[in-house]
Amino acid sequence: MADITKCSGVGCRVKDKCYRFFAPDSYHQSYFAEPPLKVENNVLICNMFWEKDGTRIFNSIKEIFEN
Repeated sequence: MADITKCSGVGCRVKDKCYRFFAPDSYHQSYFAEPPLKVENNVLICNMFWEKDGTRIFNSIKEIFEN
């Protein structure tokens, strides 16, 4: 069960690498109303991207607590 906000992946080219797309649903699963995609420097990005192993999220949290 994933206690996270999931993403439908519509329009996202990296959805198959994102935990928010493939995580198993919980009973009362929440989803983004729209995929959190935006364009920066002509590149489509997602600030909510979560690698399958969670490395980026873990490192971000670790950095917050170390400072």
